[in-house]
Amino acid sequence: MATVSASRIDARFGELRGRRAKGLVIYLTAGDPSLDATGELLAAIDRAGADVIELGVPFSDPLADGPVIQRASERALRAGATLRKILEQLPKWSESIHAPIILFSYYNPVLQYGLERFARKAARAGAAGALIVDVTAEEAGEYVAAMRAENLDTIFLASPTSPNDRLMRAAALSSGFLYLISRTGTTGERSEISVTLKPLVERARKFTSLPLAVGFGISNPQQVKEVTAVADAAVVGSAIVHAIEEQYPSGGAAAIESFVRWLREGL
Repeated sequence: MATVSASRIDARFGELRGRRAKGLVIYLTAGDPSLDATGELLAAIDRAGADVIELGVPFSDPLADGPVIQRASERALRAGATLRKILEQLPKWSESIHAPIILFSYYNPVLQYGLERFARKAARAGAAGALIVDVTAEEAGEYVAAMRAENLDTIFLASPTSPNDRLMRAAALSSGFLYLISRTGTTGERSEISVTLKPLVERARKFTSLPLAVGFGISNPQQVKEVTAVADAAVVGSAIVHAIEEQYPSGGAAAIESFVRWLREGL
């Protein structure tokens, strides 16, 4: 299978390595609270210094999402957000964004849309790649081929319960970075980092030279600091979505920009 040539995600992590710095990956749900607000929020998160942005495609039957992101998906779906509309809006949103944008989705919307069509539209819209939560490495051949044809990165997940053979396959199919889930269970803010994190990072380093980004349960600068002490980047999702839910109605995008800047203090 053809490999992806140097991408914007490669360039971003290369720049971080050059400065001996670690990265911050920020997730938000497209369409929450509206598609118009999403463009404003993307710009604010980019200004605040996110190194990579994950743009979630709302889905009605999530498997890995906790209640915070589930509520965001419900709001986005009520606001009319669909994969088609997100791809239509993304060129306008991404033209002024410096951070690479990854589309974060479940497989069902992508499969219904069409793999080759999804990859083509995503590339033309300015996306740098995608992370499809529930596509397994064993069944990802057609998806990866379609993405490679458009020089888009494919990010796969591995967890503390992933055996070495599955971790190796996920690493082999990933480009840009490998996403490590810090704990079992669904997404959501946690009071402390799981003790399973360091052993997982050590195992993953045996199978790949890709940057390792760690997510699930990271919600404050101290946790960002703890994660990036052993990994290359911290991923913050539910805490951002919760901040949008609580702070955006009164504080607007400026409140979310301030929240991301606060998270970056952990770097």
